[in-house]
Amino acid sequence: MYPFLIYRKGKNALSAKKYSQLPLFFQHKLDLTGFKNTIAHAKQPMVKTPKKVTLGLLQHACEADPVVNLAHVRQAVKKAAHAGAQIICTQELFASQYFAQSEDHANFHLAEPIPGPITEAFQQIAREENVVIIASIFEKRAAGLHHNTAAIIDVDGSLLGVYRKMHIPDDPLYYEKFYFTPGDLGFRAWNTAFGRIGVLICWDQWFPEAARLTALAGAEILLYPTAIGWHPSEKAAEGEHQHNAWQTIQRSHAIANGCFVAAINRVGHEKPVGGDGLEFWGQSFVCTPSGEIMAQASANEPEILVTEIDLAQIDEARTHWPFLRDRRIDAYGGITERFID
Repeated sequence: MYPFLIYRKGKNALSAKKYSQLPLFFQHKLDLTGFKNTIAHAKQPMVKTPKKVTLGLLQHACEADPVVNLAHVRQAVKKAAHAGAQIICTQELFASQYFAQSEDHANFHLAEPIPGPITEAFQQIAREENVVIIASIFEKRAAGLHHNTAAIIDVDGSLLGVYRKMHIPDDPLYYEKFYFTPGDLGFRAWNTAFGRIGVLICWDQWFPEAARLTALAGAEILLYPTAIGWHPSEKAAEGEHQHNAWQTIQRSHAIANGCFVAAINRVGHEKPVGGDGLEFWGQSFVCTPSGEIMAQASANEPEILVTEIDLAQIDEARTHWPFLRDRRIDAYGGITERFID
């Protein structure tokens, strides 16, 4: 057996005589032509290959008339596309004011099937503008069966699939359990023309499990269509820390999963049933896999937030913070329990 041989310069260099005494196999392997160039090249820092994509988040106030809202958002999608956006996402239930402030059977007329008028309108725009669109829809699946749903449409106008909101809240002025059946499609990701995306909806954003499973499905970007705001009577005392908690939990999803996160919220003070209503706090944002806020919209103004991201940062983040590598998947059985008594 011959020891592993390392080429050295100077007094320890392999002599021609010793080289000639080696078997032909090793003489061939020790052909050092271009060796210095190889070493010099190896010392160069690893260069990331950029994989850039531009997001467009549509933040706006909603009118009482769904026809007006749809027309407005169609124009906003085109404006975002013309500004360079490639993946464009609406806010939650953009076609109406936030009707779940009350339990009213009359509001079920706002629902529509998928495919339906909204998806068909956006499929046409996706083809025309060569963009990916995520559209939040009040879905009528069947008589008496409704979901809070996002439709994912690719650049050729194809409907890649839908995500149905899994976590349904029931809080003062957020009476969603009256309207929506919890999702039954699980946590998914879709390959689009510009990257692999996952979609979750509003209340889902508070659950680390939802973000984790969507990231494990391969999502490079988590998009959260949202409708969240303050109770006006609580804003002075609680408003700042409520907003901070909302933003912090989503930034933590980006860090823990090494992916980009985008949250798309509405603005405006809506009182569809009178009373104090809800003051939606806007501030749609995009953050990096390290949790840094790249771009953020205002708290009270309509805005099209167009932001370029580099998906190559995902590999860098996950290599330096290898949370996926170090997960103890053998020890997490208890996560499926309601509570470990």
